[in-house]
Amino acid sequence: MFFVYILLSLKDKNFYIGFTSNLKQRLTQHFQDEVISTKNRRPLQLSYYEDFINKKDAKKREKFLKSGSGLRFLKKQLSDTINITSYVVKNLSRD
Repeated sequence: MFFVYILLSLKDKNFYIGFTSNLKQRLTQHFQDEVISTKNRRPLQLSYYEDFINKKDAKKREKFLKSGSGLRFLKKQLSDTINITSYVVKNLSRD
């Protein structure tokens, strides 16, 4: 099984899109600061993932989601998640 996953940075409100064959292990690496590209963007939230039987299909999906039209799709698809997260983070920072 192969996974394409999307993390939302609660710090900069941007996505990180990744690919892995072991989602649980990869998320642990992200959450424990073992991934250079997300280390300074914590806290992170798993916002979405898809699973694939075929590695090539997963890689094609990851490539699409990282493209301009893929990012527009994600922002539209996950708009409620982004809005709720932004609201919570904004109100937490007031305390």
